[in-house]
Order: sequence, then structure tokens, then C-alpha cells
Amino acid sequence: MAEIIFWLCLLLPLYAWLGYPVLLTLAAPFFAKHRPSALAPQKVSVVIAAHNEERHISDKLRSVLDQDYKAAELQIVVASDGSSDRTVEFARSLGDARIQVLDLPRLGKAGVLNTAVSGCRGDILVFTDADNQWAGDTLRLLLAPFGDARVGGTAGHMIIPDPGKGLSLGDSLYRHYEAWLRKVENRTGCMVSADGALLAVRRELYQAIPKEVNDDFFISTCAPAAGKRIVYVHDAVVLDQGVDEADKQFRRRQRVTVGGLLSLAARRELLNPMRYGLYAVALISHKLIRRLAPVLLLPLLLASAWLADEPGFYRLALEAQLLGYAIAVVGLLDARHRLPKPFRLAAFVLVTLAGMCVGVWQFLRGHSYSQWNPDQNR
Repeated sequence: MAEIIFWLCLLLPLYAWLGYPVLLTLAAPFFAKHRPSALAPQKVSVVIAAHNEERHISDKLRSVLDQDYKAAELQIVVASDGSSDRTVEFARSLGDARIQVLDLPRLGKAGVLNTAVSGCRGDILVFTDADNQWAGDTLRLLLAPFGDARVGGTAGHMIIPDPGKGLSLGDSLYRHYEAWLRKVENRTGCMVSADGALLAVRRELYQAIPKEVNDDFFISTCAPAAGKRIVYVHDAVVLDQGVDEADKQFRRRQRVTVGGLLSLAARRELLNPMRYGLYAVALISHKLIRRLAPVLLLPLLLASAWLADEPGFYRLALEAQLLGYAIAVVGLLDARHRLPKPFRLAAFVLVTLAGMCVGVWQFLRGHSYSQWNPDQNR
């Protein structure tokens, strides 16, 4: 029984984190490339949900206004979720008629996004965070795939140009890993969802967001729910900042895991391979198994200890796990970042996995996050 537990708890995480993207990479050359037709100028509504973003909102709005895309109509909706600082004042101070500012009470992110969309005039909705910046061609590149009628949504590429000296180094490498995964999902036509930093969806596909789910996942999956594709646009860049502090990384991963599992429950029909084919397999692999996999690491460690009586593979497996956890703990204790990068990377992995495990436990207990405070996760 211990051997069965060992191999099950080893192979499922390996499949989720490595086997799945490798299989897609091998399969990618057998899928035809999609080349969209030229896209006529569109009516576009850019939606920015903001809570106490006075430090970022002016720069963000300028980066959107400075895009090289010539829209048929550009509308920018800043939806303030009960901000107590000068977010609303700064957004209005730009004095551009294309900017509409909604000074809303505290509704939660889903509530302000639903309210903002109800007043949008664009045929394409673009969602983005207040604390990141666009390159000059981001909007044009993000919208180009909509020249293909089979495309219902698009996702941009978030990068961290300055990874810092702490756990944000792991954050940056994780973004590169996600980029690889999304590239091969995109190539095989099964891109599962988009990041909230930058995503777009056709207006007619938008569905009201339940308040307990991850808004970016729910919005982007409006496309596959309607039989349309999500396309990953690697060149549509949005610049973000990493998070060095372990407690903030832990809280973010915990919240994302709870919201992610609630999102999958809300979109459970998409998990049916009989109806959604390869997309359902990708969704199960990328979003379900990967979120549950960290829970298997403790029984993997216990099974390794049970089987490690004699020298051999199982003892080496146990020693490797204990060494990895030790390096991670030492990396967490290295407050001045004097140790080599592998210690910080191991610390990032440990904090991420711990946050995911707690998130799974909270989900099973019926916990949810209806409010948001972006500053707690920066």
C-alpha cells in the first residue's frame, strides 16, 4: 500500500507540473497554425477595477491612452471599489473624454466589474489591473486575433522586468514557466484561461461574474463556454512587479487557490471531455490536478519514510525531499538575501505550495474571498 501511495503522490504532481506541458510541446507540431484575417478598427472598452490605487492609476491611464491602436471608439472605464484615497480624483484629473470614472461603494472586484461592463459601449472588452503598465503596441497586438471569428478571447503576457532580490525571483521564473505552458496550449488550441493583468473578450460573450470566483478565469472562460477559442498573445506585454515578502506570496496563493477551485465548480461543465474535448483535458490538467497536487506531497514524504528502511531508491527519494525542504527553510530565513539564488527559488516554491495546500483546505471548509485588497498582495 505504501508503494501505491508513493507512486500516486509522485506521478500526479510530476504530470501536472512537467508531464502535461511536455506532452503538449511534443503534440504541438501536429496542429495547424491559425492566421487571423486583418481586423478592422473596433469599438473597445478598457475596464480597470481599482481599490486605493492613487500611486498607479495616473501612469496606468497614460499607458492606455498612449497606445498605437486606432480604435473606432475607445472607452476607458475606471471602476473604483470604495477607494478611500485619491484614486478617483487622480483618474478624473487627466481630463480626457475617453475616460469614465465610476466612484462606487465597496462591492468587491466582481461587483465593480459587472457594474462597469453594464455601461460599456465596446464590442470588445479589455480587462487590466491598475498597477501594471502596457507597452505602446499592447492593445493592437492583443486585439489582432479577433480577426478570426472562432476567437472569443485573448490573453496578454505579463513579465516582471525587475525580479528583485527576494521571493520575486521565483515569481519571475514562474511567469516564464506559465508563458511556456500557455504557448503550447495556444499552439494546440486548448489555452484554458487568461491572467487578469491583461485579457480581452467579445462583449456578447460576457457573463456576470459570481463574487466568490477568480474574475480573470471566469471572464476568459466565457469564450470556451460559447464554443470559442482563447488565444495567447505573447507579444502583447504588460509590465508588473514581483512580491518579495513570504507572507504576501502565501496569502496570494491561498486566495487564488480558493477562488480557482470555486471557479472550476462554477464552470464544471467545461470539465467534460465528451463535450469540450482537448480543452476539458487541458483544464483538468492545468487548473484542477495542479491545484490539488501540493496536497499529495505530505503523503509522498510519509510513504518515502515508510519505505526507506533499506538503502535504495526510496531512501534516496526521502533524502532528496528532506534536502529540498531544508534548502527552502534556510532560504526563508535568509532575510538579507546573502545565499545563492537556488535557496530563494526553493523558498518561493515552499511558500507557494504551502499557500495552495491551505487554500485547498479552506475551499473544502466552504471559505471564500468576496473582498479584495491589492496592496496586501504586493
